[in-house]
Amino acid sequence: METLFLLFPGRHHVLTRFQAEYLRRWPGATVVWAVTSANHENTKRNPVPYHRREAAIERFSVLADLRSVVVPVFDTTPTDRFAEVTLKNITVATGLDLTPDNTVVACSTPAVAALYSALGFRIAGVEASEDPEPARPWDVLLRLAAGDETWHELAHPATIDVFERYQLVETVRSVVNDPVVGDEGGLTPTRNYRTYVEAFADSAARKWKLVDQHVRPGRIVDIGCGAGAVLELADRDPALRESDLIGVEIARHLYEECMHKKAQGVFHNANVFFYRRNVLGGAIFPPRSIDTTLTFALTHEIWSYGDRWESMRRFAQAIYDHTAPGGVWINSDVCGPDGRDRPVHLTLTTTDGTNPASVRRDLGELPPEEVSAYVGGLSTRARLDQFAVDYRFPFTYSPAGDALELTFGDAMDYLTRKDYTDNWLSETQEQFCGLEYADWKSLLADVGFEVDPASHTTRNDWIVDNRLAPTATLTTPDATPLDWPVTHVLLVARRPLNT
Repeated sequence: METLFLLFPGRHHVLTRFQAEYLRRWPGATVVWAVTSANHENTKRNPVPYHRREAAIERFSVLADLRSVVVPVFDTTPTDRFAEVTLKNITVATGLDLTPDNTVVACSTPAVAALYSALGFRIAGVEASEDPEPARPWDVLLRLAAGDETWHELAHPATIDVFERYQLVETVRSVVNDPVVGDEGGLTPTRNYRTYVEAFADSAARKWKLVDQHVRPGRIVDIGCGAGAVLELADRDPALRESDLIGVEIARHLYEECMHKKAQGVFHNANVFFYRRNVLGGAIFPPRSIDTTLTFALTHEIWSYGDRWESMRRFAQAIYDHTAPGGVWINSDVCGPDGRDRPVHLTLTTTDGTNPASVRRDLGELPPEEVSAYVGGLSTRARLDQFAVDYRFPFTYSPAGDALELTFGDAMDYLTRKDYTDNWLSETQEQFCGLEYADWKSLLADVGFEVDPASHTTRNDWIVDNRLAPTATLTTPDATPLDWPVTHVLLVARRPLNT
């Protein structure tokens, strides 16, 4: 039986010289490249966008004298029907009906090959069919990411050409080696982005009202823009109709939502742009090029996922550097209490949930809904013990009669996080109270900003009335009651005109 098609599923970020040699062993066959995760880019698992992968495959096919068809296959949730889904994608995209009678599947990944084998397809093992096995494409990409120049000896000239023309070498190295971004392009694998999109949309009007009077028209960038909700409101402001509106977002899910909104015509300003970047990875904009930088609920993440003070110093310096003289950085975020390192006594209720004899250390192995149900069922006192286990920033507390003694900042970090059970394992990766207002003013002045008198701290009284006061009390070690401290800060920092 003559083979008409050779189905070659894979992510195909790097094409190798061995692949060219191997595919030429099937003369007359049409190679059907099923490029999986085609809707992903800038992630550790998928650093190269589909259109660049497609360009390399087409050039590879010309150089290797292969007849090829390239089909994008969007990522799906894990399924045992992956092979069937891929075959249906190919039929819809090309009209080709690939069957065991006319197709051999080229695949060196045993688990994937087994899915096609179960459907009756013959399997050609590619790298797995050789002894010894040649370097696989992902191994070549990791060599590139590690700065090992031997990747040039293994990669096909088509990949090398595309990578060099489109400056993908540094992109791949930056993404694969990024210490912050996860495999799928977010900050943490446990984050429920649908919850975040809804929260961003609900709070956008409040955020914009807080800052709109301080915005300087021109080039306006929202770093950590989420799903673009604040930029939607800026887009509607007549005073900004001549401005460029720029969103920067690290999380793939949120960036894709921004691009979807733009494609659907949500923004009326033609000069709305979105970039998927990690702000800790270096400068994003040229020096003195941005009139207004907005950051909402972002800086505590930079503090938490970087190396705290050093990361914040680098970030503030990067903002200063890209700010035009007379331009402004407007930052709204959570804030630590004044005197965050002083000891306090915290009393927590035990009657609003269960009080297990021991804490659980396996929450990371459970589905998110089970984590939420378990943590949500704990009493406020028991939840503190669980928080101490899951929290990425170790802290200590000790009995003090019916209360606990700990620092003011640690107490508020727990109290302002204890009710976020839907994203518990994500929220416990972040520190809210790392910086107090005095720290902020010192940092901004240090990099060259002038702190506008409009800057101030606030306390969210709804949180106090509904989340804190009903379940907790704070006193000094000598039992003097403490008022609930500030929880948020608004910073309006301007670059002087003469700098």
